[in-house]
Amino acid sequence: MDTNYNIRMNNGLDIPALGLGTYLTDPGDETYKAVRAALDHEYRHIDTASIYENESDVGRAIKDSGVPRENIFVTTKLWNTDQGYDKALLAFDKSMKELDIDYIDLFMIHWPVAKMRNESWKALEKIYRDGKVKAIGVSNFMVKHLENLLEDASIVPAVNQIEFTPYLYQKELLDYCREKDIVVEAYSPLTRGFKLEDPRLVGLAMKYGKTPAQLLLRWILQHDMVALPKSTRVDRIKENADIYEFYISSGDMKILSSFNEGFRVAWNPSTIP
Repeated sequence: MDTNYNIRMNNGLDIPALGLGTYLTDPGDETYKAVRAALDHEYRHIDTASIYENESDVGRAIKDSGVPRENIFVTTKLWNTDQGYDKALLAFDKSMKELDIDYIDLFMIHWPVAKMRNESWKALEKIYRDGKVKAIGVSNFMVKHLENLLEDASIVPAVNQIEFTPYLYQKELLDYCREKDIVVEAYSPLTRGFKLEDPRLVGLAMKYGKTPAQLLLRWILQHDMVALPKSTRVDRIKENADIYEFYISSGDMKILSSFNEGFRVAWNPSTIP
């Protein structure tokens, strides 16, 4: 695995292109063991959130891993009930306490809560300017949310984390983020397993001697995006990292992109209140 496979953010810092997602990973031993396994298999990017209730387990695993803190990229997120300027500042401090680390690499607004997101963003800008976090970003922001935010923001988000797979190929949003120099991260890049037995995907994976999951992750990387697969199984964590020694042809990239059918496994940010 090429542990130096990074993407440059708009503030000049790098973000590892492969990370471990911890959504729906149970607090306690399950999260701790998954993060330790990921770090043991050379992952250097761990993604959590306050709503996952496993920040403390992530922090404990990082401390016990023996990997220098500066070599691990840690992301956490501001939940909806903590949005607003003052509440966001308090929530950040709570996440710092839960993680028990000296700094957070990326702090994000988890969802674009109406009438609150711009105020929350001003709090994130303060946290960033105060040097408490290396980068700030957003999650689940569609073009309309980003346009609204950028009208009022003094700092452009470094990252937008969204659901993204060949089955949910959000090209317009990806192009907009590229235009604004915002790195796109893909969560649920493996469709939570729903599409791993698609015969079209299986056939292409066999062509490359890889698993369907590996092909999906490689497709993400070749879009210059960050992939955040979630797993608690050591064998799957290891398998998901074995995506650097092959390259999907441009023709097969187009075939994969043609699988788009608007298939989501998470809420649609365009339709939720």
